[in-house]
Amino acid sequence: MKVMLLVMDEQRVILDRLYEIVQQNCDDCVVYRLSKQQQMNLGPFLSSVNYQDFDRIVIFSRLKRLARQLSVLKCIRGLVFLEHDAYQNYMPASKYQGLYSRLYSRLPSSRALVSGAVVARRLQAEDIDAVFVSKGYDEQMLRNTGGVRDIPIGFLGSLKSTEYAQRKAVLESLAKRTGLLVTRTKSGAEYMETLNRIRIFVSADIGMGEFMIKNFEAMACGCVVLAWSQGEEDDLLGFQDMHNTVFYRSEDEAVEKIRVLQSDPELAARIASNGQAFAESQYSFARVGRTLAEEIQREMRPWQPPSAFTRLWARIRHRMKVAG
Repeated sequence: MKVMLLVMDEQRVILDRLYEIVQQNCDDCVVYRLSKQQQMNLGPFLSSVNYQDFDRIVIFSRLKRLARQLSVLKCIRGLVFLEHDAYQNYMPASKYQGLYSRLYSRLPSSRALVSGAVVARRLQAEDIDAVFVSKGYDEQMLRNTGGVRDIPIGFLGSLKSTEYAQRKAVLESLAKRTGLLVTRTKSGAEYMETLNRIRIFVSADIGMGEFMIKNFEAMACGCVVLAWSQGEEDDLLGFQDMHNTVFYRSEDEAVEKIRVLQSDPELAARIASNGQAFAESQYSFARVGRTLAEEIQREMRPWQPPSAFTRLWARIRHRMKVAG
């Protein structure tokens, strides 16, 4: 089976290892890194690489860049979406609420590989071919170096997005109440070094319904992860409160559990060790990438060819070579 994997060349999170594992576990896979402009106008690029010769075309891009190219997407046989942000489909505060469902339902032959177990189930209930494949972490880039943890409580990441409004409010309040350090680093070595300095990593994926990649990265680097509970998602992914993770459901509970962890270093060390082993065994890119490759190559729903009008529009509007 021939697979084409189209990915973003400007992503902040470094996913090279994940793409490499997918490539290794597919029969025949080529990876193309597309600029923002190429993602916004897929037709010419797909035509240039003879897309019709491929059995699967996997697209990892932003919804806003794809939604206006429906005629192009309808002309792709074996279309698979790799999506880490589909949780926004069910977030009332997100401008993308409902838009993932709308796009996928208009492409009934396609498959969506989404990173939330509950999100996948909700999409399936809408008759969308959605499959849960978790986020993970790069085991070759991130690890516990065993150094001194001189940052008692920390968070690394952005607070700018509208979807992060609740995260921002909680983290800023916790910073005042607990001395939590909120900062950003460059991807790669600096990020790993800083995670290895943090004893308790505070995760605030509030209102998202799934766990962001930072949870797995912080665990792998030996932090105690204090995470906002995602309800049913917690158990589905194997997180266990006070065993491999520490959950909170309110700001006051977070403050109380930070106090417990700081007053009992042995408990904190045990949870951190269990969390690291959990991430290493379940959520490395080596494991996640193999699962992605399996789901990409698994049999799909019967192909529904586009109408003559859709093919004509794809040719004229998007400069795409379309058979028929």
